[in-house]
Amino acid sequence: MTTLALKYRPRLLSDLVGQEGSVKALANALKRAKESGRIHQAYLFAGVRGTGKTSTARILARALNCAEGPTATPCGVCDSCRAAERPDQNLDIVEIDAASRASVADARALREQVQTRPAFCRYRVYIIDEVHMLSTEAFNALLKVIEEPPPHAIFVLATTELQDVPDTIKSRVQIFPFRLIPVGLIEGRLRHVCDQEGVTVEGGSLRLVAEAGQGSMRDALTILDRVIAAGDGTVQEEAVREQLGIVSAHLVQGVMSALAIGDTAALVEACRELSEQGADWATFWRELVLAFRDRLEEEARAARGPQELLRWARMLQLLLNRERDLRDTSLPRVVVELALVTAAQLPHLAPLDALVSGAAAGAPRPAAAPPPVPSRAPQVAPAPEGPRRPAPAPTSAVPRPFAPSPAPPAVGTSAQLRHLCGEALGRVPGLRTLGTAPQMATDLRWEAPVLRFRFPANVRQTLQELEREKANPHVLAALAAVLPGLKELEIRFDDEAAAASDRPEDRLRREPAFQELLRLSGGEVLEIRREG
Repeated sequence: MTTLALKYRPRLLSDLVGQEGSVKALANALKRAKESGRIHQAYLFAGVRGTGKTSTARILARALNCAEGPTATPCGVCDSCRAAERPDQNLDIVEIDAASRASVADARALREQVQTRPAFCRYRVYIIDEVHMLSTEAFNALLKVIEEPPPHAIFVLATTELQDVPDTIKSRVQIFPFRLIPVGLIEGRLRHVCDQEGVTVEGGSLRLVAEAGQGSMRDALTILDRVIAAGDGTVQEEAVREQLGIVSAHLVQGVMSALAIGDTAALVEACRELSEQGADWATFWRELVLAFRDRLEEEARAARGPQELLRWARMLQLLLNRERDLRDTSLPRVVVELALVTAAQLPHLAPLDALVSGAAAGAPRPAAAPPPVPSRAPQVAPAPEGPRRPAPAPTSAVPRPFAPSPAPPAVGTSAQLRHLCGEALGRVPGLRTLGTAPQMATDLRWEAPVLRFRFPANVRQTLQELEREKANPHVLAALAAVLPGLKELEIRFDDEAAAASDRPEDRLRREPAFQELLRLSGGEVLEIRREG
């Protein structure tokens, strides 16, 4: 019984799908050969498996030897055309598998055979498949005959590994690239085949088969053959998913929705369901990544704000980063669960416009709870306005970093104040080194709403970061968690009473408006110059 891949193998250049560039170039070359009587005698077809390289080589042999040729549209009825349909029985179309005939002796035998004239065709065409498998000595033996072939010999080389073909060979042949075939074109061809075979097609089943072909028409037709057999003459979406190990689209969308809202319980349940179904974890991961990619494209086309785009882009990046772990592990379920739970629990980001509007009003204000955003960037949480009365906790709340504790610890001695402030500063993302600052202070006082630091002159260089970040909402929020009502940090050094402390650059650094500008822009002072 003939398989679909063989039954629907292209017979003409016009039958080739997804290789328009190479088809047009070959058709023009055949047209010029008909007009001038001259044609290039060595070609190299390069591309992934199943894209039509060997089929095109046979079509070219048929087009060159047709009684009406050379022509891009052979008649199909002359002796040469009919003989081309059976290359194994045609003395003038010689197909060689370089994978099994790669020695220098085989290349020398071919070089001697080339001198023999065609039996009854215009040209003797030598099709060498997987030519990259030839040894270096075999390539060297073949080089001369490819460079100066007899007038009756045509060489068509085919390879899936163009980089392994020596440059000396590539410089003597015309190279035609064979690209991966787009999914839409494969789906259209599969639909045509099903119509010809009288096969009933359900929903998006052919789309799944086309995607499983991964750019190869032959692979897609082979899969279609298997699916038709499993479906008893029909192509059903569930049968395709079962044959290919593709999980339900509903389950994939459910995982995406759970990730978007941070529902870890739903994610763990989805992994349990996948395990019970015996799903292939690598296939599920691929489906999930493709679904995220499609969602990201939808968001971009809808001109969403940067916050929403960043949310989906960061999730997609995390999934891609875990793909290698999934391939290398012996516990794929654990890797999938860990990656999904991590993505669902990544820190949230507050919208920048909320921070800017809060600063414009004169004081930082807490932003509305943003949607979950997978991100490795520090959390952005404005400082609280001051002490509030305890309120009942909502039934479903998004956790906020550094939220004021309803019952902050009491501050009694100076040692307790240093300890509490050190712990609070040590929890600030990206600025945890500030946790040592309270222990370095010669004097630390809490005079609500101001926390006053005083340091010796010799640590000023060390504490530049604290001085620069004293208006940072992260820092203020962290300290406000243990010191309710905190509004401001005052940082002084023992040498500030001296004249040197009154330098213009020091006054500029102490200017509240300048500090607010640095906070909003994320900038820092690199150099201060005096003019005049």
